[in-house]
Amino acid sequence: MYLKLKEQIDSLCDYTYTFTLKASRLRPDNIIPSQEDTNYTFKDLVDELRSGGEVRIRANAGKRLANSMGADIRQFGGSGNVEKAGKLYIEGDVASEMGMGMVAGIIYVKGNVEEPMGNIVEVVSDQQGYRKFRSITDILCNGVGKDTLIKNNYIEQKKHLILNDGILRGTISARCYCDTLVSVEGDAYNGTGILMRKGVVHVKGDAGMNSGAHLDGGIVIVDGMAGEFAGAYMKRGTLILNDAKGFAGANLKDGVIYAKKQIRTAPPVEELSMSQDDAKVMIKRLGIGHVEAMSYHKYGIMKERLVRMRDGSVVVRKMGE
Repeated sequence: MYLKLKEQIDSLCDYTYTFTLKASRLRPDNIIPSQEDTNYTFKDLVDELRSGGEVRIRANAGKRLANSMGADIRQFGGSGNVEKAGKLYIEGDVASEMGMGMVAGIIYVKGNVEEPMGNIVEVVSDQQGYRKFRSITDILCNGVGKDTLIKNNYIEQKKHLILNDGILRGTISARCYCDTLVSVEGDAYNGTGILMRKGVVHVKGDAGMNSGAHLDGGIVIVDGMAGEFAGAYMKRGTLILNDAKGFAGANLKDGVIYAKKQIRTAPPVEELSMSQDDAKVMIKRLGIGHVEAMSYHKYGIMKERLVRMRDGSVVVRKMGE
């Protein structure tokens, strides 16, 4: 599939279709503006990639290119899992947030890519004149194969990816479904670990908004400051913070948040008592001593409470009963 555009368009090949243009929400079957001699819709491009095909775009691409590429989006009746994806070629530059939430497929770019980027890393290209980008989640769960990372380091035996190229990235390890470790030697952009089911992401610096949002079993660690809405909509898993802006744990369903500093939460999330098992988690993940581990604050949903009966006895009652 090939198309030439007269102007830069945002959200091309966006699997989520959650974008706007000129204040009007677009539908998947809307025709992409500014095409020359073609009339492809936004959905046509996504369908081609979902089939394992190729999409070639001759133009500079706007923001959020290939958002959630390779994800079987639940809001459209999908499983929420990772699926195969094809190859996307851009004959030009790409604006910021390319590959946010991307979990499969390949993007080739002839020009420059603005930061922040998404869940992608650059590898040595096998196409002359193009730069090649792959999903971090794809590399973590399927290996680098014949590719070679540029600047970053992947320890195959330990499934440990070290991001030390200084590039600001968002949605790192999105939808990760395997036991892996990503070390970010600096700051991260928004959505670190979003929808993770397994694995660990450790950000050594600050992280943006929605760190650990929709976490579904993985572990996200932020040594610096986490942005607003950390741990929002968590289903399972663990979020370990130093500090957080705004309120954390909004609409949390399950899972636990640990914080070195006291943070603000909204009901039904509340501060819980630290246990010896909690301390062991801190010691293992942060390499700190027992005393420091026990000084952390724990937040979650109280599942049981001690209730004193009229006769003076005390019983354990599950919340919601």
